[in-house]
Amino acid sequence: MSANKEEQLKQNAMMLYPYVHDGIISHGRAAEILGIYKIDLIVLYGKLGIPYIEMTDEEIEEELSTVEALKEVMA
Repeated sequence: MSANKEEQLKQNAMMLYPYVHDGIISHGRAAEILGIYKIDLIVLYGKLGIPYIEMTDEEIEEELSTVEALKEVMA
């Protein structure tokens, strides 16, 4: 991909990001609009400093605690 096309892709991805962030469209739909694979869009956003999963450290710890509790119940 040429540098110009890559820059245009970044710009278009950033124009779609607010809709992805607000849940109006999915990452998959945004990727489809851009003509790329979903994983490529996720990687592109990552390179731009935008995480795929937006959780605080506290939320992550809570999720991990829930998983551990479920493991104990399932054992």
